[in-house]
This record gives sequence, C-alpha cells and structure tokens, in this order.
Amino acid sequence: MCYKNTGNHLSSYIEVESLCFSRGYRNIFDGLTLSIPRGKVTAIMGPSGIGKTTLLKLIGGQLRPDSGRVLVDGQDFQTLSREDLFEARSKMGMLFQSGALFSDISVFENVAFPLRAHTNLPEDMIRDIVIMKLNAVGLRGARDMMPSELSGGMTRRVALARSIVLDPALIMYDEPFAGQDPIAMGVLVQLIRLLNDTLGLTSVLVSHDISESLSICDHAIVIADGRVIGAGTPEELRKSDSALVNQFVNGLPDGPVPFHYPARDYVDDLLGDDLNTSFGTDGVARD
Repeated sequence: MCYKNTGNHLSSYIEVESLCFSRGYRNIFDGLTLSIPRGKVTAIMGPSGIGKTTLLKLIGGQLRPDSGRVLVDGQDFQTLSREDLFEARSKMGMLFQSGALFSDISVFENVAFPLRAHTNLPEDMIRDIVIMKLNAVGLRGARDMMPSELSGGMTRRVALARSIVLDPALIMYDEPFAGQDPIAMGVLVQLIRLLNDTLGLTSVLVSHDISESLSICDHAIVIADGRVIGAGTPEELRKSDSALVNQFVNGLPDGPVPFHYPARDYVDDLLGDDLNTSFGTDGVARD
C-alpha cells in the first residue's frame, strides 16, 4: 500500500491517508484523504449516511480501517499497544450526539469519571477540577442534579464539561446541535468557539447545521460518495464552483442530488396503464 505524503504533519493534527472502510457489502470510504489543521475548529459536513460519525470513530481508534491509515498528532493508532492506545485516548475528548451521560450518577460524578479512570489525583483536586469545568459551561450550580433532571441543552453542556475535564488536545463533536432549541444552540456554538480558543484545542465538528457550523469553524470539509468534494474556509466553500458543494452548503432542493427519484415521463405516467414497470436509477424502464 502506498500512502500519500502530505508533508504537513507540523500544521496538521490529523492526517487521513488513502482510507478505505466498508461495512458488509457497503463501501463507506474508498481512498479518502484529508487533513485537519492543528489548533483550529474544523467542520466535517455532507449528506446523511455518508459516514461522518464513522470517520470520528476511525480517528478515535474505535474502528480499524480496511486499508490506509489515520495519523493523530503523528501517531498511527493501529500500531499502538492496548496500553498506549488507552493513554493516547486520554488526550482526546468526545461529545456524543446523545450526551451519553451515566444515568445513575450525579452531574458531578459524570464529569469526575474520566479523572477517576485516567488519573490518581486526590479527591480534593478532583473536586476543584470538576467545579472549574462545570463553571466553564455555566452549570456549576447543577453539580448535584441527576441527568434525568436536566434539559437537553444542559445535558450537552455537562457532556462537554466531561469531555474537557482531562484538558485534551483534541475534542470531537458528533452532531452537537441536533434537537436543541435556539437558545441552547447559541450557547453551544459560543462554547465550542470559546473553549477551542481559550484552551488551545483542535476541534472536529460533525454537523448537519450548516449555518451554525460555518459561523464558528476555521476550516470546513464536505464529504460525499466516500470522498472529499470540497475543503477550505467557510467563505471559500460558499464561493465553490462545485455544483454539489453549492447545493449542500446552500440547502438547495434540486441539483446534482435530484429532487425527483428517477421515473418515466410525467405525462406518460399519468396517461399510461402499465403499473408493473419499474425504473432504474438512470430513469430507464425495467420490466
């Protein structure tokens, strides 16, 4: 296997090189190559079902590629021992779409969990760190509440506090804005940008919310059909010559991804009586 040498490891925190990955008969990525800059907020966007969340799992080492490789800060997770992988993951934070809080322990204990799992810090230091992280997301006063008592927006913010409690170098967000009201969404948008700049993080954001993502990201990547179809600053994507990128970024209902599923001519369909004829994706009749 030959890998593309981007020669950009110093300025890039993540390098995806000739990545191939499939699930059963479905080929998700076929030679995907992309670069995520260090210290920036990068948005990964694309139509539903193209593997954006799968890409986050490949970056985090939860999944193994069929071929190609993923380098995170110069490390190929596939070559690491179990212990070294555990250590590398302690430098990564992940905000899951659901929040993924432990339902039977308090907000405080949810945020403290990574500290207890990855460090041997004394209890008084754990307490101070948890309170500082909860204060950073505006929820210091909710530390004794249970997850069932939280709103959807509060749940995401507690999960965000937990994801930064170990002061990671990288944080990944999986659809952080999904199901949020405008106020909660505005808070999350502000927190993602503020935490990235204040803590000097590298942030990777997967989202369907184009306007919010482009409003806070420094770099954006659009993926479709298992490959990168557009990458650059938000302004560069908005001015892209690619019809597919333009359709996605601007939310156009028709374009390279058609509004109408392939079918026979409309008038013929109205007047015809052959209800047993089906059509392929190319619009050609199949008996």
